[in-house]
Amino acid sequence: MSAKRDYYEVLGLSKNATGAEIKKAYRKLALKYHPDKNQGDDAAEDKFKEAAEAYEILSNAEKKSRYDQFGHAGMSGASGFGGGGGMDMDDIFSQFGDIFGGGFGGGGGSFGGSRGGARRVRGTNLRVKMKLTLQEVAEGVTKKIKVNKLVNADGVTFKNCDTCKGTGRITRVSQTFLGAMQTQSACPTCRGAGKMIDKKPSSADANGLERKEEVIEIEIPAGVIDGMNLSVTGKGNAGPFDGVAGDLIVVVEEIEHDELRRDGDNVHYDAYVSFIDAVLGRSIEIPTISGKAKIKVDPGTQSGKVLRLKGKGIPALQSYGTGDLFVHINVWTPKKVSKSEKEILEKLGESENFQPNPDKQDKGFFERMKDMF
Repeated sequence: MSAKRDYYEVLGLSKNATGAEIKKAYRKLALKYHPDKNQGDDAAEDKFKEAAEAYEILSNAEKKSRYDQFGHAGMSGASGFGGGGGMDMDDIFSQFGDIFGGGFGGGGGSFGGSRGGARRVRGTNLRVKMKLTLQEVAEGVTKKIKVNKLVNADGVTFKNCDTCKGTGRITRVSQTFLGAMQTQSACPTCRGAGKMIDKKPSSADANGLERKEEVIEIEIPAGVIDGMNLSVTGKGNAGPFDGVAGDLIVVVEEIEHDELRRDGDNVHYDAYVSFIDAVLGRSIEIPTISGKAKIKVDPGTQSGKVLRLKGKGIPALQSYGTGDLFVHINVWTPKKVSKSEKEILEKLGESENFQPNPDKQDKGFFERMKDMF
């Protein structure tokens, strides 16, 4: 598939759709485009995967909130961020097989006998915190982290579950006033996997898993926000009985910069200049996100003036464009002066140029400030 469609559009829903409406819409599309019902139809299979991806995001409160706020930009990237990108059939049936009920695909009914019944059990998610500098937030960064996680142990062999005989499903027949009713549910012994551990090394647990340290490379996109959760698909704990791995949730922690203050996509800096420099003007060096820069303070600059460096802020995560760097000029007033300095200042104070004159103030300053912000 090419460019991703809006997930709500995929499911034919509005943004205020309830969880039940999201599930109902997904089940309708999944039944319509199920591969077993449309064998050899690649377009139907693409729509089936597209619907599953949309459902995975919108049925998860955390991912839905992130999608509503940042769109696709907050869900995916070259590193595989986002819950649904690149899902294969095993992922879909292992995660959402129960939604199909007894019709097909998840219940072993008329369609999907090969996929019905046994399914791959999903592992749990892992959550880690990642501290990022302001420069890393602005430019994006690739980081390697060590994660202690559950992995599939070597040398594990499996056998069919004794309870469900490898089907992964338990069938129950009950008598009602309408006659005999047959229902299916996931096997409680193997959790729907259809298999159990036959042999395993001593290091493995009852699910065939062992804990190991793994180095994972993570790409952080530019423009992330403090507290944002990013999901790396398939890098969480391995699933029991050789199941599907969970996700690695990366929680962004932005390290406060020593001199710059972030405000959304914009950055602010307080620059202090001497009274002499404010009167005569000069070039000063200021910090930026990526280094240093020189700016010109014009002669006669008033304390409180704000200079704008366009495009020197943070890239917008959800859309195109970059924020700005605002430099707030503060005229520094010395607290102590020498006798000779005092005499010079007193003489200057007698000059008309050094007397406050509201009529000569920059009356358009506040109007320009409104345009900036």
